[in-house]
Amino acid sequence: MSSADEILDIVDENDRVVGRSPRGEAYAKGLRHRCVFIEARDAQGRLFVHRRTATKLVFPSRYDMFVGGVVGAGESYDDAALREAEEELGVSGLPRPGYLFKFLYDDGAGRTWWSAVYEVRCELPVSPQVEEVAWYDFLPEAELRRRLAEWAWVPDGLAAFERLRAHRAGGAGDAPAGRPG
Repeated sequence: MSSADEILDIVDENDRVVGRSPRGEAYAKGLRHRCVFIEARDAQGRLFVHRRTATKLVFPSRYDMFVGGVVGAGESYDDAALREAEEELGVSGLPRPGYLFKFLYDDGAGRTWWSAVYEVRCELPVSPQVEEVAWYDFLPEAELRRRLAEWAWVPDGLAAFERLRAHRAGGAGDAPAGRPG
């Protein structure tokens, strides 16, 4: 089954399931669904940063400071976070990512999804999926910040990154509070 055929839960503005759709159709029709974003750090605290492959359905060849992806139909955010982190990092036995907050991403142009943000420490050697990741490295946070203006980043990842910075500073930026559904 191709990634475009993967079945997703379609959700409303309150993250309640209102239907199901193949991923490709959800993207084409701008149907709201669920995604997870996992900030992965190595033993030294450096951030996993990667460039997506040119074959990705959304934001091909863009850089991202998160691993993650869509939540499958009937799958919990927590289970999707662990699955996606292990798949994209190419590891097994990763600790369960810690949930931080959830927000509604909407670019105003038909791309909208509920986004649950997590963090995980990956002390295992990584071997990212070649279908997902064209380039990767663990970067110190200062270097990531320098690259923000230089590299073409995925817009949803940038939105999650800004909200994560606000969250860690003790400010707003996350909505609504509580565990994901």
